[in-house]
Amino acid sequence: MSATSAAILGCAGPRLTEPERRFFARAQPWGFILFARNCESAAQTAALVADLRDCVGRRAPVLIDQEGGRVTRLSEDAGRRWLPPLDAVARAGERAADMLRLRYRVIAHELSALGIDVNCAPLADIATPATHPFLRNRCLGETPGAVAARARAVAEGLLAGGVLPVLKHIPGHGRATADSHHDLPRVEAPLADLRLTDFAPFAALSDLPMGMTAHVVYAALDDRAATVSTTAIGLIRQELGFGGLLMTDDLSMQALSGDVGGRAAAARAAGCDIALHCNGDLAEMEAVIAAAGPLAGAAAARAEAALARRRTPEPVDIAELEAKHDALLAGARDG
Repeated sequence: MSATSAAILGCAGPRLTEPERRFFARAQPWGFILFARNCESAAQTAALVADLRDCVGRRAPVLIDQEGGRVTRLSEDAGRRWLPPLDAVARAGERAADMLRLRYRVIAHELSALGIDVNCAPLADIATPATHPFLRNRCLGETPGAVAARARAVAEGLLAGGVLPVLKHIPGHGRATADSHHDLPRVEAPLADLRLTDFAPFAALSDLPMGMTAHVVYAALDDRAATVSTTAIGLIRQELGFGGLLMTDDLSMQALSGDVGGRAAAARAAGCDIALHCNGDLAEMEAVIAAAGPLAGAAAARAEAALARRRTPEPVDIAELEAKHDALLAGARDG
């Protein structure tokens, strides 16, 4: 078996092709990520998760973006539909953290039933009036304190349900006025302002096991997107104190220039532990694996520490948790 590669990869559809099976067995990515294109039904998704792990011969982490609201990957028979996070916290008011803890404990239950053990949440970006619409209603609030407390509740709900949280988008995407899926956002705010606002929730959550970088340029730091900026990664590690496994945002997004192999190499050179590539294109994945290299040294230690925080969830009455969640929303609205 090859050494584990410093990459997390997607796959093209709801079932693996033979070329994908052979590639994954040879490439040995550290983990996998699923999207809506991979999730037709609960039974099919569970089978795909098992097949992915079978390819690499180990319990590789399987990730998904199941925030609820607009970012929902699971099929309707596998996961409940939820309000967008910003709408939900507005409705819950002072009960928002309690509501979110319940919401993400239920989501963790749904994911665990399929074998998925990592969720790319909480999103700790701060919503502003100028936040791009692709991100705004995915945020948890408009002030650093509220976002930090609510993001902590999200993480606690996921961890209690046996699912590892991924803190994103470090060190803060909220001021960005462009969609990093298509363009490279640039934030011009002074460093002092960023420390007081955008960076603050990430510092408060620096103990979480995994994090995801932002494809955003912070002019106060340098002229490179944080994902490929040694300066930004240094700030994440040293000033914000984030000690967990640090992955890139999706390298197949168009915010970054150059080919995906070059993007992976630049991110790893800047200090990212893992290159994340999501679109399932086999040729691109070959390039990412070649550029990302093996998972070794401090990055491998952080990966091992993250996976050590996976736990068997305690039995709970999910219907009761859903009812409590719904009552918090209804009670806040009626009050």
